[in-house]
Amino acid sequence: MRSSAAKIKLTSVDDLFSSEESRADASRERVVELPLAELHPFKNHPFKVLDDEKMLDTAESIREHGVLIPAIVRPREEGGYEIVAGHRRHHASQIAGLDTMPAIIRDLDDDAATIIMVDSNLQRESILPSERAWAYRMKLDAMKRQGKRTDLTCGQVGHKSEKSVMRVADEAGESVKQVQRFIRLTELIPPLLDMVDERKIAFNPAVELSYLKPEEQFELLDAMDSEQATPSLSQAQRLKKFSQEGHLSIDVMRAIMSEEKKSELDRVTLTSDKLHKYFPKSYTPQQMEQVILKLLEGWHHRRQQVQER
Repeated sequence: MRSSAAKIKLTSVDDLFSSEESRADASRERVVELPLAELHPFKNHPFKVLDDEKMLDTAESIREHGVLIPAIVRPREEGGYEIVAGHRRHHASQIAGLDTMPAIIRDLDDDAATIIMVDSNLQRESILPSERAWAYRMKLDAMKRQGKRTDLTCGQVGHKSEKSVMRVADEAGESVKQVQRFIRLTELIPPLLDMVDERKIAFNPAVELSYLKPEEQFELLDAMDSEQATPSLSQAQRLKKFSQEGHLSIDVMRAIMSEEKKSELDRVTLTSDKLHKYFPKSYTPQQMEQVILKLLEGWHHRRQQVQER
Protein backbone atom coordinates (compact mmCIF):
# COMPACT_ATOMS: atom_id res chain seq x y z
CA MET A 1 0.00 0.00 0.00
CA ARG A 2 2.83 2.37 0.86
CA SER A 3 4.58 1.79 -2.49
CA SER A 4 1.33 2.23 -4.35
CA ALA A 5 0.70 5.57 -2.61
CA ALA A 6 4.26 6.71 -3.39
CA LYS A 7 3.77 5.75 -7.00
CA ILE A 8 0.54 7.74 -7.23
CA LYS A 9 2.23 10.76 -5.62
CA LEU A 10 5.19 10.59 -8.05
CA THR A 11 2.89 10.36 -11.03
CA SER A 12 1.02 13.45 -9.86
CA VAL A 13 4.27 15.44 -9.53
CA ASP A 14 5.35 14.37 -13.04
CA ASP A 15 2.01 15.47 -14.39
CA LEU A 16 2.41 18.82 -12.66
CA PHE A 17 5.84 19.48 -14.20
CA SER A 18 4.60 18.31 -17.59
CA SER A 19 1.67 20.72 -17.39
CA GLU A 20 3.90 23.65 -16.39
CA GLU A 21 6.32 22.93 -19.25
CA SER A 22 3.44 22.83 -21.71
CA ARG A 23 2.19 26.20 -20.52
CA ALA A 24 5.72 27.63 -20.77
CA ASP A 25 6.09 26.31 -24.32
CA ALA A 26 2.74 27.76 -25.27
CA SER A 27 3.60 31.20 -23.90
CA ARG A 28 7.15 31.27 -25.30
CA GLU A 29 7.22 33.31 -28.54
CA ARG A 30 8.87 31.74 -31.53
CA VAL A 31 10.30 33.51 -34.58
CA VAL A 32 9.01 32.03 -37.83
CA GLU A 33 9.71 32.83 -41.47
CA LEU A 34 6.55 34.03 -43.20
CA PRO A 35 6.01 34.69 -46.93
CA LEU A 36 5.92 38.44 -47.67
CA ALA A 37 2.80 37.88 -49.77
CA GLU A 38 0.91 36.70 -46.67
CA LEU A 39 1.71 39.88 -44.68
CA HIS A 40 -0.78 42.75 -44.93
CA PRO A 41 -0.62 46.33 -43.58
CA PHE A 42 -2.35 47.32 -40.36
CA LYS A 43 -5.81 48.80 -40.94
CA ASN A 44 -5.64 52.62 -41.04
CA HIS A 45 -1.89 52.52 -40.44
CA PRO A 46 -1.03 56.21 -39.82
CA PHE A 47 2.69 56.00 -40.60
CA LYS A 48 3.77 56.50 -44.20
CA VAL A 49 6.05 53.94 -45.81
CA LEU A 50 8.05 55.94 -48.36
CA ASP A 51 10.59 54.94 -50.99
CA ASP A 52 13.07 57.50 -49.69
CA GLU A 53 16.82 57.32 -49.11
CA LYS A 54 16.39 55.74 -45.68
CA MET A 55 14.22 53.00 -47.17
CA LEU A 56 16.85 52.24 -49.82
CA ASP A 57 19.53 52.08 -47.09
CA THR A 58 17.36 49.66 -45.11
CA ALA A 59 16.83 47.49 -48.18
CA GLU A 60 20.59 47.39 -48.82
CA SER A 61 21.23 46.42 -45.19
CA ILE A 62 18.65 43.63 -45.47
CA ARG A 63 20.34 42.33 -48.64
CA GLU A 64 23.63 42.06 -46.75
CA HIS A 65 22.53 40.98 -43.29
CA GLY A 66 18.86 39.97 -43.53
CA VAL A 67 16.08 41.24 -41.27
CA LEU A 68 17.66 41.48 -37.81
CA ILE A 69 14.53 42.42 -35.83
CA PRO A 70 11.46 40.21 -36.46
CA ALA A 71 8.13 41.84 -37.28
CA ILE A 72 5.14 41.39 -34.98
CA VAL A 73 2.03 40.10 -36.74
CA ARG A 74 -1.40 38.73 -35.86
CA PRO A 75 -3.59 36.23 -37.75
CA ARG A 76 -6.35 37.62 -40.01
CA GLU A 77 -9.79 36.04 -40.22
CA GLU A 78 -9.62 36.24 -44.02
CA GLY A 79 -6.24 34.48 -44.10
CA GLY A 80 -2.65 35.62 -43.88
CA TYR A 81 -1.35 37.98 -41.21
CA GLU A 82 -1.72 41.65 -40.34
CA ILE A 83 1.52 43.51 -39.63
CA VAL A 84 1.45 45.14 -36.20
CA ALA A 85 5.09 46.27 -36.17
CA GLY A 86 7.47 46.02 -39.12
CA HIS A 87 5.84 47.78 -42.11
CA ARG A 88 9.13 49.42 -43.20
CA ARG A 89 11.06 46.15 -42.79
CA HIS A 90 8.40 44.38 -44.86
CA HIS A 91 8.62 46.94 -47.68
CA ALA A 92 12.42 47.00 -47.57
CA SER A 93 12.43 43.19 -47.80
CA GLN A 94 10.31 43.43 -50.94
CA ILE A 95 12.76 45.93 -52.45
CA ALA A 96 15.66 43.66 -51.47
CA GLY A 97 14.02 40.81 -53.41
CA LEU A 98 13.31 38.52 -50.47
CA ASP A 99 10.40 36.07 -50.40
CA THR A 100 10.08 35.73 -46.63
CA MET A 101 10.90 37.63 -43.44
CA PRO A 102 11.11 36.64 -39.75
CA ALA A 103 8.08 37.44 -37.61
CA ILE A 104 6.54 36.76 -34.22
CA ILE A 105 2.88 35.74 -34.35
CA ARG A 106 0.72 37.07 -31.51
CA ASP A 107 -2.99 36.65 -30.87
CA LEU A 108 -3.90 40.31 -30.22
CA ASP A 109 -7.23 42.10 -30.11
CA ASP A 110 -7.67 45.36 -32.03
CA ASP A 111 -6.87 47.67 -29.11
CA ALA A 112 -3.76 45.81 -27.94
CA ALA A 113 -2.51 45.62 -31.53
CA THR A 114 -3.11 49.36 -32.04
CA ILE A 115 -1.11 50.29 -28.94
CA ILE A 116 1.85 48.09 -29.98
CA MET A 117 1.68 49.46 -33.54
CA VAL A 118 1.79 53.08 -32.33
CA ASP A 119 4.49 52.55 -29.69
CA SER A 120 6.80 50.71 -32.08
CA ASN A 121 6.61 53.51 -34.67
CA LEU A 122 6.89 56.46 -32.28
CA GLN A 123 10.49 55.40 -31.63
CA ARG A 124 11.50 56.56 -35.11
CA GLU A 125 13.69 59.68 -35.40
CA SER A 126 11.59 61.66 -37.86
CA ILE A 127 7.80 61.59 -37.72
CA LEU A 128 5.47 63.84 -39.68
CA PRO A 129 2.90 65.92 -37.75
CA SER A 130 0.05 63.99 -39.36
CA GLU A 131 1.60 60.65 -38.35
CA ARG A 132 2.07 61.75 -34.76
CA ALA A 133 -1.45 63.24 -34.64
CA TRP A 134 -3.21 60.09 -35.83
CA ALA A 135 -0.93 57.83 -33.75
CA TYR A 136 -1.81 59.68 -30.54
CA ARG A 137 -5.51 59.61 -31.41
CA MET A 138 -5.55 55.91 -32.26
CA LYS A 139 -3.63 54.98 -29.10
CA LEU A 140 -5.84 57.18 -26.91
CA ASP A 141 -9.04 55.69 -28.39
CA ALA A 142 -7.69 52.17 -27.87
CA MET A 143 -6.74 52.88 -24.25
CA LYS A 144 -10.16 54.39 -23.55
CA ARG A 145 -11.86 51.27 -24.92
CA GLN A 146 -9.59 49.02 -22.86
CA GLY A 147 -10.50 50.88 -19.66
CA LYS A 148 -14.21 51.22 -20.41
CA ARG A 149 -16.67 49.51 -18.00
CA THR A 150 -20.42 49.52 -18.05
CA ASP A 151 -20.67 50.18 -14.29
CA LEU A 152 -18.83 53.53 -14.38
CA THR A 153 -20.61 56.79 -13.67
CA CYS A 154 -20.17 59.77 -16.02
CA GLY A 155 -17.69 61.32 -13.58
CA GLN A 156 -15.64 58.13 -13.42
CA VAL A 157 -15.60 57.83 -17.21
CA GLY A 158 -14.27 61.38 -17.46
CA HIS A 159 -11.57 60.61 -14.89
CA LYS A 160 -10.50 57.49 -16.78
CA SER A 161 -10.34 59.54 -20.01
CA GLU A 162 -8.06 62.10 -18.34
CA LYS A 163 -5.80 59.33 -17.03
CA SER A 164 -5.58 57.85 -20.55
CA VAL A 165 -4.45 61.18 -22.00
CA MET A 166 -1.89 61.55 -19.23
CA ARG A 167 -0.54 58.05 -19.92
CA VAL A 168 -0.26 58.68 -23.68
CA ALA A 169 1.58 61.94 -22.96
CA ASP A 170 3.88 60.36 -20.37
CA GLU A 171 4.84 57.42 -22.60
CA ALA A 172 5.48 59.77 -25.54
CA GLY A 173 7.53 62.20 -23.46
CA GLU A 174 5.10 65.04 -24.24
CA SER A 175 2.92 67.34 -22.17
CA VAL A 176 -0.79 66.55 -22.00
CA LYS A 177 -1.55 69.85 -23.73
CA GLN A 178 0.81 69.06 -26.61
CA VAL A 179 -0.73 65.62 -27.12
CA GLN A 180 -4.19 67.21 -27.20
CA ARG A 181 -2.98 69.80 -29.71
CA PHE A 182 -1.57 67.11 -31.97
CA ILE A 183 -4.84 65.17 -31.79
CA ARG A 184 -6.66 68.36 -32.85
CA LEU A 185 -4.82 68.15 -36.18
CA THR A 186 -6.84 65.03 -37.06
CA GLU A 187 -9.85 67.37 -37.45
CA LEU A 188 -8.18 69.02 -40.46
CA ILE A 189 -9.25 67.98 -43.94
CA PRO A 190 -6.52 65.94 -45.73
CA PRO A 191 -5.30 68.76 -48.04
CA LEU A 192 -4.71 71.10 -45.08
CA LEU A 193 -3.06 68.34 -43.04
CA ASP A 194 -0.76 67.64 -46.00
CA MET A 195 0.24 71.32 -45.97
CA VAL A 196 1.20 70.97 -42.30
CA ASP A 197 3.43 67.99 -43.19
CA GLU A 198 4.96 70.04 -46.02
CA ARG A 199 5.56 72.96 -43.62
CA LYS A 200 3.42 75.27 -45.71
CA ILE A 201 1.21 75.83 -42.65
CA ALA A 202 2.87 76.11 -39.23
CA PHE A 203 1.78 73.89 -36.34
CA ASN A 204 0.17 76.57 -34.13
CA PRO A 205 -2.01 78.11 -36.89
CA ALA A 206 -2.97 74.58 -37.98
CA VAL A 207 -4.32 73.79 -34.50
CA GLU A 208 -6.53 76.90 -34.66
CA LEU A 209 -7.75 76.00 -38.17
CA SER A 210 -8.79 72.55 -36.95
CA TYR A 211 -11.76 74.20 -35.20
CA LEU A 212 -13.22 75.30 -38.55
CA LYS A 213 -16.04 73.20 -39.98
CA PRO A 214 -14.96 70.87 -42.84
CA GLU A 215 -16.87 72.95 -45.42
CA GLU A 216 -15.16 76.10 -44.10
CA GLN A 217 -11.78 74.40 -44.41
CA PHE A 218 -12.45 73.63 -48.07
CA GLU A 219 -13.46 77.26 -48.67
CA LEU A 220 -10.27 78.36 -46.92
CA LEU A 221 -8.27 76.35 -49.44
CA ASP A 222 -9.86 78.44 -52.22
CA ALA A 223 -9.16 81.69 -50.34
CA MET A 224 -5.54 80.67 -49.76
CA ASP A 225 -5.15 79.79 -53.42
CA SER A 226 -6.71 83.04 -54.71
CA GLU A 227 -4.61 85.19 -52.35
CA GLN A 228 -1.48 83.01 -52.63
CA ALA A 229 -1.03 83.07 -48.85
CA THR A 230 -1.24 80.82 -45.81
CA PRO A 231 -2.60 81.94 -42.41
CA SER A 232 -0.37 83.29 -39.66
CA LEU A 233 -1.28 82.44 -36.05
CA SER A 234 -3.22 85.70 -35.55
CA GLN A 235 -5.08 85.21 -38.83
CA ALA A 236 -5.94 81.60 -37.94
CA GLN A 237 -7.22 82.74 -34.54
CA ARG A 238 -9.50 85.32 -36.19
CA LEU A 239 -10.77 82.74 -38.68
CA LYS A 240 -11.61 80.46 -35.74
CA LYS A 241 -13.39 83.31 -33.92
CA PHE A 242 -15.50 84.22 -36.97
CA SER A 243 -16.37 80.52 -37.41
CA GLN A 244 -17.47 80.14 -33.78
CA GLU A 245 -19.62 83.27 -34.09
CA GLY A 246 -21.19 81.97 -37.32
CA HIS A 247 -19.85 84.85 -39.44
CA LEU A 248 -17.11 83.11 -41.44
CA SER A 249 -17.70 83.42 -45.18
CA ILE A 250 -15.46 83.08 -48.23
CA ASP A 251 -15.34 86.89 -48.48
CA VAL A 252 -14.17 87.19 -44.87
CA MET A 253 -11.53 84.53 -45.53
CA ARG A 254 -10.24 86.34 -48.61
CA ALA A 255 -10.15 89.65 -46.75
CA ILE A 256 -8.09 88.11 -43.94
CA MET A 257 -5.78 86.20 -46.28
CA SER A 258 -5.12 89.34 -48.38
CA GLU A 259 -3.61 91.16 -45.38
CA GLU A 260 0.12 91.71 -45.43
CA LYS A 261 1.77 89.87 -42.56
CA LYS A 262 4.16 91.80 -40.34
CA SER A 263 6.85 89.20 -40.95
CA GLU A 264 6.56 89.80 -44.70
CA LEU A 265 6.81 93.58 -44.25
CA ASP A 266 10.00 93.14 -42.20
CA ARG A 267 11.59 90.57 -44.51
CA VAL A 268 14.00 91.19 -47.40
CA THR A 269 14.25 88.26 -49.80
CA LEU A 270 17.16 87.79 -52.18
CA THR A 271 16.73 84.76 -54.42
CA SER A 272 19.67 82.74 -55.70
CA ASP A 273 18.78 83.77 -59.26
CA LYS A 274 19.31 87.43 -58.33
CA LEU A 275 22.56 86.77 -56.49
CA HIS A 276 24.33 84.27 -58.78
CA LYS A 277 24.97 86.82 -61.53
CA TYR A 278 27.28 88.66 -59.08
CA PHE A 279 29.17 85.59 -57.81
CA PRO A 280 31.22 82.75 -59.31
CA LYS A 281 29.18 79.59 -59.91
CA SER A 282 31.29 77.72 -57.37
CA TYR A 283 30.15 79.94 -54.48
CA THR A 284 27.90 78.34 -51.89
CA PRO A 285 25.03 80.30 -50.24
CA GLN A 286 27.16 80.58 -47.08
CA GLN A 287 30.05 82.12 -49.03
CA MET A 288 27.71 84.57 -50.74
CA GLU A 289 26.24 85.57 -47.38
CA GLN A 290 29.71 86.23 -45.94
CA VAL A 291 30.65 88.47 -48.90
CA ILE A 292 27.36 90.40 -48.71
CA LEU A 293 27.77 91.03 -44.97
CA LYS A 294 31.38 92.21 -45.46
CA LEU A 295 30.29 94.60 -48.23
CA LEU A 296 27.48 95.92 -46.04
CA GLU A 297 29.91 96.53 -43.19
CA GLY A 298 32.17 98.53 -45.54
CA TRP A 299 29.20 100.51 -46.86
CA HIS A 300 28.00 101.25 -43.31
CA HIS A 301 31.51 102.37 -42.25
CA ARG A 302 31.87 104.73 -45.24
CA ARG A 303 28.39 106.13 -44.59
CA GLN A 304 29.31 106.92 -40.99
CA GLN A 305 32.47 108.69 -42.13
CA VAL A 306 30.47 110.87 -44.54
CA GLN A 307 27.99 111.80 -41.79
CA GLU A 308 30.80 112.77 -39.41
CA ARG A 309 32.36 115.30 -41.82
